[in-house]
Amino acid sequence: MARSAGSPLSFRPKSGSIPDSPGVYRFRDATSRVIYVGKAKSLRQRLNSYFADFAGLHPRTQTMLTTATAVDWTVVGTEVEALQLEYSWIKEFDPRFNVKYRDDKSYPYLAVTMGEEFPRVQVLRGAKKKGTRYFGPYSHAWAIRETVDLLLRVFPVRTCSAGVFKRAGQVGRPCLLGYIDKCSAPCVGRVSPEEHRDLAEDFCDFMGGNTARFIRRLEKEMREAAGEQEYEKAARLRDDVQALQRALEKQAVVLGEGTDADVIALAEDPLEASVQVFYVRGGRIRGQRGWVVDKVEETTPGELVEQFLLQMYGDAAPESLPREVLVPAMPPDAEAVAELLSEHRKARVELRVPQRGDKKSLMETVERNAKESLAQHKIRRASDLTTRSKALQEIADALDLDQAPLRIECYDVSHLQGENVVASMVVFEDGLARKSEYRRFAVKSKEGDVASIHEVITRRFRRYLEERSATGELTAQDDALGPIDPETGRPRKFAYPPNLVVVDGAGAQAAAAQRALDELGVDDVAVCGLAKRLEEVWLPGDDQPVILPRSSEGLYLLQRVRDEAHRFAITYHRSKRSKAVKESALDGVPGLGPARRQALLKHFGSVKRLRDATVEEICEVQGIGRATAEVIVSTLRGSADVPPERSDGVRP
Repeated sequence: MARSAGSPLSFRPKSGSIPDSPGVYRFRDATSRVIYVGKAKSLRQRLNSYFADFAGLHPRTQTMLTTATAVDWTVVGTEVEALQLEYSWIKEFDPRFNVKYRDDKSYPYLAVTMGEEFPRVQVLRGAKKKGTRYFGPYSHAWAIRETVDLLLRVFPVRTCSAGVFKRAGQVGRPCLLGYIDKCSAPCVGRVSPEEHRDLAEDFCDFMGGNTARFIRRLEKEMREAAGEQEYEKAARLRDDVQALQRALEKQAVVLGEGTDADVIALAEDPLEASVQVFYVRGGRIRGQRGWVVDKVEETTPGELVEQFLLQMYGDAAPESLPREVLVPAMPPDAEAVAELLSEHRKARVELRVPQRGDKKSLMETVERNAKESLAQHKIRRASDLTTRSKALQEIADALDLDQAPLRIECYDVSHLQGENVVASMVVFEDGLARKSEYRRFAVKSKEGDVASIHEVITRRFRRYLEERSATGELTAQDDALGPIDPETGRPRKFAYPPNLVVVDGAGAQAAAAQRALDELGVDDVAVCGLAKRLEEVWLPGDDQPVILPRSSEGLYLLQRVRDEAHRFAITYHRSKRSKAVKESALDGVPGLGPARRQALLKHFGSVKRLRDATVEEICEVQGIGRATAEVIVSTLRGSADVPPERSDGVRP
């Protein structure tokens, strides 16, 4: 690895030191943070191309090279290994200059929780959970609910929450859906767990495209019922067939029956690209989804497709991959990508560029959607970038900073009458929340908010100085790794200093934060306080606040940062207080150990429900006898009630 500072030529590796073989390389900045990851069939040719003609490079590639101070690489055996390692490093290090595909909105999915004893059908957004089957995505949640309402006639799978399901079992009566035959009511034992799981499996098969056999089966049963003059049953089965047919009508037929394919199209300009995907299962469009991406360097459509396929399918469930992926251009390493996807699916995946017929027509439709999505994104993005840049510059001007505060950290203290004191640290980079770097503190000081702020700032920046010192950064050793942990290869928890520290409070809190920094010798971090009452910005040592206009974008950004820190602190405080209440209430029960306390809380869900339970109900918990249950009842009902939270009790 070569390392230095200054222009790109200052850390250019000697050409002879770079192997002429496939591999993956990383560029790092002055703090050893990975800022770009790439792969190459020939590491020597690829890396030399960065330094041969700097003026001819893409402007963003030039920015990446001037930001970088080092480059290293790893040699691999095959192109498939290179793809796997590149994806792994991008996921681990989240490099700022790599292409990142972002959802252009949050799409809802139809989910079936097959990992539960009694699977549940529901609408979900966000990260996917293990053991859950997903169908979609859909453009609107109401489209999912309409489909589910139709299918529940034929596949009466549970849709209720865990709380409703448990209560129905306790009282012995199903909910309304159970009475109108849109739920098989496993909560009260109308069907066994195995029978209910079979229903859920059939539901998933139908949604997965295996529709014809269910309609044929119902039509056969309908004819048999009519032949036996069971006309009510035949009418009910006829309605079930019509319900399935209406559900299918909501999904347009675009390709031949049995076709399973994802159709991907691009729309791009020199700076950005939009990707749209239509999911076709059983010849019908089951859903669509869109992404947008900033183009970091000169990339061909094939390279964008390759990067997209790796990010889209890298963590996907094997059963969600289709047999065929239709793309607008073949990736440079098409065979390696297809092999990698096939390994993941455990069955053959084919990559194709449609040339004619229905698939070509569908690709053109998806491309029109991609162009429209890019146009809409550019309208939103222009406004968003302008607003954030303006906000950061207004803060810099108001606080007399040398440059815009690209990294802002905000701290808030929360407690209830001095008990369970906690603090939060939230991070905003370039005006956007960076939640992976949020931190929380259990505060030791009992001397008020000012002392708590001093303690938290001291702890945070002491850790920062210790980590810099531990890596050798302060001694300027050549082999220093900056804020990267040499054992794990990951950034340390407090590795990066902010440009601006914001504390919730007025002059006293800001002065306490500044005093903590001065005591540690940190002199390159600005400090301010934001008082909630009048939204005044206080600088340490000033008698008068800085007043930003109420319509100021800078003040609005500071408010969002402060409110996020307040939310994060309140969440942690309530969690600690709830845990303390549970522990203290059950700790007073004689002869009740940790295992049985946990079993009781798991069974009843809360101390309040346990307090309201009868001796017989408590005896239902495994390991709890009647004598112990009577002691629990007498102890909990004899203990003092927990005081309710005051509306102003939690210190903001």
